[in-house]
Amino acid sequence: MSGDQVLSQSEIDALVNNLNTGQVEAEDIKRESEEKSVVNYDFKHPDKLSKDQLRTLRMIYENFARLLTTNLSTQLRSIVQVELNSIEQLSYDEFIRSLPQPTIMSICDFNPLAGEFILEINPKVGYAIVERLFGGQGTPLETTRDFTDIEEMVIKKVLTRSLDSFIEAWENVIDLRPRIKELASNPQFTQIVPSNDMVILATFESQIAKAEGLINICIPYIVLEPVVSKLNAQYWFSTTSGGQDEQSFEKVKERLSKAKLPVFADLASTEITVADLLHLQVGDVIRMDESASTEAKIKIGKRSKFKGRPGVRGSKLAVEITSVIDEGEEENE
Repeated sequence: MSGDQVLSQSEIDALVNNLNTGQVEAEDIKRESEEKSVVNYDFKHPDKLSKDQLRTLRMIYENFARLLTTNLSTQLRSIVQVELNSIEQLSYDEFIRSLPQPTIMSICDFNPLAGEFILEINPKVGYAIVERLFGGQGTPLETTRDFTDIEEMVIKKVLTRSLDSFIEAWENVIDLRPRIKELASNPQFTQIVPSNDMVILATFESQIAKAEGLINICIPYIVLEPVVSKLNAQYWFSTTSGGQDEQSFEKVKERLSKAKLPVFADLASTEITVADLLHLQVGDVIRMDESASTEAKIKIGKRSKFKGRPGVRGSKLAVEITSVIDEGEEENE
């Protein structure tokens, strides 16, 4: 891809403005693109990935878009739509020049591989995320400004959780453990590789609450090179076949084992009238339906799973499990 094919943010805004005012017709642009039958090839920046590798990368990022849509919807409790727009091979300098200023650039390590990559989101989307988390409707600001320290902390927290979707999308190729090292707002001062190094840029169109903007993932080729051989359809489908069932089961089992569940010891219960409740005084006795010797029901969530005896362990209240309630005896209240 040659350098003159990449438009800066100001050039994009000018083109959109000309379309809206009628100075440029969309049909003219379409006709010009159809007449152009020769594609420029820059030998200084040769394509690093084959068509098959790009197809595999597209499958990874399409899956990432679906996962990120669910992830952000859960975090923001709002309508979110993320779709893959394009995957390009270009120089790092071309990528930097195409970004608005200020923007939100999270510099992440590509652990366990050496090197860093960039997750960049349009500032309009960033403002909408912040407003939504602070209880607003998620409306972007009309004028661009720098983010405050508090806003950066909020965005960093959202992006950190969003990296879970990135990990899951890549799990059939490599077990990644990315971590956000820092946030930057000025693209010109962000240099993770030399300007002429080739990068793989994935661009996503996003709609978050009432804001629309682009999300970019820029991975330098030198960082991705150790796993390039795995970016082929044969390897992809072999890792997603039944041979991975046992490994996938262990991963799910590991994740479930870390889940937290509420545990309650139901000692006894009874029913009283509202009138009796209003007239209760210190020293009054409420008669329960169970005797003092009755074992307590230990509930996991809302389901009774065990029986036990209440007591004390050290200085804390405790309950000793005496038996397991059979599946047929479980109560779901």
